[in-house]
Amino acid sequence: MSVLGVDLGGTKVALRLEPATGAGAGPVHSVFPWPATGGATADLAALAAAVAALRRATADDPVTAVGVAVPAALDASGRVRGWPNRPTWQGLDLVRELTDLWPGAELRLADDGDLAALAESGAADCPDLVHFGVGTGVGGGIVLGGVLCPGTARGSCEVGHVIVDRAGERCDCGRHGCVQSVASGRAVLRRAARRLGRDVAFAELREAWRDAEPWARETVGEGAAALAAAVVSLCELVRPRLVTVGGGFAAGLPGYVEEVAHRARQLERPEGPEIHLRPAALGALSSLDGALLLARGAAPSARCG
Repeated sequence: MSVLGVDLGGTKVALRLEPATGAGAGPVHSVFPWPATGGATADLAALAAAVAALRRATADDPVTAVGVAVPAALDASGRVRGWPNRPTWQGLDLVRELTDLWPGAELRLADDGDLAALAESGAADCPDLVHFGVGTGVGGGIVLGGVLCPGTARGSCEVGHVIVDRAGERCDCGRHGCVQSVASGRAVLRRAARRLGRDVAFAELREAWRDAEPWARETVGEGAAALAAAVVSLCELVRPRLVTVGGGFAAGLPGYVEEVAHRARQLERPEGPEIHLRPAALGALSSLDGALLLARGAAPSARCG
């Protein structure tokens, strides 16, 4: 019997199916981008197609448990309260839709940032860890004593909404100055476009950053400085042994995490906590690995019972 991990990202979806121990086959991995148009209907159709393809590839090994990393805010019934990256999902009964895709399998959902933090904690063998995932948005979580903080019964730990600039840009959540509004991939690309007076693709930003072009260094540096401020603030509060930074945007920019660490050192107090910051061991796959932990029952479900 197989287990499946699903990471619902802001721009793409990653799935990994792990066959039962001793089945002989290796993991099956699939990634696809969300459709550019069509809203929630098109998104769900694309997800259903990916699931059907996995099912055909593993017809003799049915999936018994599915863990889903969810970035959206859900209410107690499993409906989407909000997801800025996919606004047409507002009000969607996500639990029902996902249950219909895997009839007979046990479905477990949890916050993608929390799952990423748990996965990174395990990968680093570190029970006290703060994780930031920098992608389309900024997510992450806190693990203390090997346990999620604040705990699933009280919701996820929204590290992306730590306020770093009260006069800063408006965040997707509606207020101003969240670290996500400055450091997320979308925010950085927005600022780059304003500086150059035209749209900027991530590939162009990455090349300019690698070549140390001033506009790229300044634009990315602003996001790194904001993230460093959030890192230092959380370390003052919870004193983790380790801080990890992952996510697709961070993983795609060589030296980005080192830049964040440099900025954090500039903010440290002499008598404050010692900050150990390094790239996430799992790179951009932390949430997906966490979803597999959830499917195997090794992580608590925060989204549905």
